Amino acid sequence: MAQSFHTSLPKSTTIFTTSTSPACTLIFIFTFTLCIISIYTLHHHHSPPPPPPLNHHPPFTSTFLNSASNYTISTYLRHLTLHPHLAGTPPSTTTAAYVTSLFNSLNIQTHVTNYSVLLSYPVFSSLTAHFNDSRGGKGGTDPRTDISSTSSAAVTLTEPGFGYTLHGNPNPGSEVVKPYHAYSPSGTAYGKAVYVNHGREEDYVALAAAGVNIHGCVAVVRRGGGMSRNAVAVKAGEKGVVAMVMYTGGTGVGVERGTVLDGVGDPLTPGWASGNGDEERLRVEDSEVSGRFPGVPSLPVSEETAGWILGSLGGPRVGRLWKDGDVLRKFDRVGPGPTYLNFTYQGENKVATIQNVFGVIKGSEESDRFVVLGNHRDAWTYGAVDPNSGTAALIDIARRYSLMMRMGWIPKRTIYLCSWDAEEFGMIGSTEWVEQNLLNLGSKAVAYINVDCAVQGPGFFAAATPQLDDILVEVTKKVADPDFSGLTLFDKWIANAEGPPLIERLSDVFSDYSSFLHHAGVPSVDLYYGKDFPVYHTAFDSYDWMVKHGDPLFHRHVAVAGVWGLLALHLTDDPILPFNYLPYAAQLQNHTKSLYKLIKEDVSLHPITSAIEELEDAAKQVNDEIKIMKEEEAKGHVSVLKRRMLNDRLMFAERGFLDSDGIQGRQWFKHLVYGPANEGKLGFFPGVADAIYELKSQAVIQHEIWRVSRAIQRAASALKGELT
Repeated sequence: MAQSFHTSLPKSTTIFTTSTSPACTLIFIFTFTLCIISIYTLHHHHSPPPPPPLNHHPPFTSTFLNSASNYTISTYLRHLTLHPHLAGTPPSTTTAAYVTSLFNSLNIQTHVTNYSVLLSYPVFSSLTAHFNDSRGGKGGTDPRTDISSTSSAAVTLTEPGFGYTLHGNPNPGSEVVKPYHAYSPSGTAYGKAVYVNHGREEDYVALAAAGVNIHGCVAVVRRGGGMSRNAVAVKAGEKGVVAMVMYTGGTGVGVERGTVLDGVGDPLTPGWASGNGDEERLRVEDSEVSGRFPGVPSLPVSEETAGWILGSLGGPRVGRLWKDGDVLRKFDRVGPGPTYLNFTYQGENKVATIQNVFGVIKGSEESDRFVVLGNHRDAWTYGAVDPNSGTAALIDIARRYSLMMRMGWIPKRTIYLCSWDAEEFGMIGSTEWVEQNLLNLGSKAVAYINVDCAVQGPGFFAAATPQLDDILVEVTKKVADPDFSGLTLFDKWIANAEGPPLIERLSDVFSDYSSFLHHAGVPSVDLYYGKDFPVYHTAFDSYDWMVKHGDPLFHRHVAVAGVWGLLALHLTDDPILPFNYLPYAAQLQNHTKSLYKLIKEDVSLHPITSAIEELEDAAKQVNDEIKIMKEEEAKGHVSVLKRRMLNDRLMFAERGFLDSDGIQGRQWFKHLVYGPANEGKLGFFPGVADAIYELKSQAVIQHEIWRVSRAIQRAASALKGELT
C-alpha cells in the first residue's frame, strides 16, 4: 500500500538520487512539489524549541546544536521509508546506496563492507482453525468473517490493506514480507489450541497444576515476560508443544515479525567474520548452526487473530492461573481445545549479501582512537521507527559535522558513522564487523554510541555502562526538551524520574551495542525517545505513523540527534576522556546488594565486595590524577604522552570485565558484569544468575562469584595501569 502524505509535513528542497530513470524523475518532481506546499508550515511555524544558552560552551558545540534541522531529518526519513527494505533484498541495497550517496555528498570519507551471511525468508504459511459444537469461551467469530456456523476457517496471518510477498527477494514496490519468524524451522502440525501465557517455566507449572495437558498441542503465546522469541520456542518444544503462534498485546491487527535465532551474528560463522567469497563456513546441518534454531516451528499472529482463537477455547479460566490475566480481558480460558489448529510453515534459509555503510572522519591528533556511532538500516517493513528514525538522525549528525568541518573543525580522535545491515535477523551486520575488527577495536575503540529506534513516542530514555553516566547527564543539560519550551532534556528527564535520572544498563541483546560491549568490552551507550510503540515490527511502522503519532514535528528526532552527536563530540574532542569509574563501583555495590537476597548462607559474596573496593580505590586515584592534569593543562604544562597514557587506562578498564571463557553455555558473550542470562531475571552478573536459577550446586555458584571478582580486579588493575 502506498503511503499517504500530509501537507503539514516537511520536505527538503534537496533530493539525493542515484538514478536518472523516469521513475526517479517523477519522484523528484512529486517530492519537490510537496516540499513547496509543506515547508512553510513546518519550518516557519513549528521550528524546534530554542536550545538553552550556550555562553559557556565551545564554539563548535554551539554550531552543532544550532544547526539542527527537523525538516531535513523528516526528508531523510521519508526517502528511507518509501519501500519496505528487508535485509538481503534489492530495496535494502537501495537504502544502502542512499546513505552512501549522502555521506559522499557531505565530503565524508565513505566505504561499504559486504558480508555473505545466512538469512531466512518465508516461502509458504497457513493456519486453519477447526471447531466443534462443544467449543467454549466467549465468542469465536472472526471480526472480518462470520465463521460461527462453519466447522473450520482459515486464520488471517496478514495485516489488512497491504500487498504481500512470501519469497525473500521482493522487487522494489509496496509489498511487505508476509509475517513470519526468521529461522523458524519448517513444519506442519495439527493439535488442540492451548494458551500458555508468556511461555515461561512458571506458566507451564501453573498449567500443569490446573490439570492442563499441553503435550501435542499448538500453543498460543503472548509476547513478553522477559523471554526472547527463541527462548519461548525452545521451552515450548521441551514441554511437548508441536507448533507455536505468538501475538503481541496492544497491536490490534498488526503482526509483529521477528527472529527466533539464538545469539547474534551469522549462524554459519560463529565467532569469526563472514566474508564475500570462499571463506570458511559451517553447514546449516552442523550442530553449531542447527543448535541456534528452535525445534518447534512458529508464526506471529495479530492480537485480533489471537483473540479469535482464544475466544473459542474451553478449559480452566486464566484468572485462576495468572494474576495479571490476559491482555485480551474478555477471553479467559486456556484450553486445550476444543478448537484444533492446523499449522503449516515453510521457510528458506539462504546465503545473501548484506552491506554495512561507513562514514569516517579522521582525527587530527589521535587518529588511531575511534569513537563509533551506529544505527542499523534494515527493517522488517517500512521501518520508520525501527530503525530509520535513528538512520535519519545519524545522517543529520553527519550533515552537521560536515558543516563544522567547513568551518575549520577537525576532531581530535577519529569518528566512525556506521549504518549496519541485518540487525533484525540477529545483529548480524554489526557482529560480523566487530569480529572482523576485534583486535583494533579492543585496542583503539574509545566508546560505541548506539541509536536504534530514535523516536517511538514521548519520554527520553538512555542505557549505558556506568563510567559514561556523568557525561551523559551533562550532555542532556545542553539539549532543549522537544516537548516543553524553556526546559532542557535533563530538566524533564529528572522530573519524570522523580530523582536522579534513571540510566538503564545493557545486559540484554536488543540492538547493535551487544557485540561492542558483550564481546569486545567497549564502553557503550544506547539512546531512544519513547519506551515502546504499538506498530513494532508491523506493516504499520511507516512514515505516516511517525507523522501522526510518533513525532509529528520531528523535534524529538532533533533532541536524540543532539544528545548522540554531542556525546560523540565530547568523546572525540575532550583532551581527557570524560569517564568516571566511581559510578561503576557504586553500581556494582548495588548489584551485589541485590544478589544477597538470592544466595544461601554457605555462599560468600566477599570476593566481589573486596574487588569492588579495589575498583573504587582505583577510580578515586584516577579522578585525583585527572584533576591535577587539568590544572597543569590550564597553566600550559601539557604532557601529551602522559595524557595519552591516562586515557588508555580509562579506555581499557572496561575490557577487564571480559573473560576469555565467556558465559558458560554462551561463550561468545565475554562480559561477566553485563550480558544475557538464560532466565533473564537479573540484569547483571549473568554467569552467577544462570547458576542460581538453574539450581546449580553451591560450589558452582561460588565459582561464578570468584570469576566475577577476578573480572572486577582486572578492571581495577587496568585503571591503575600498574602490574601487581
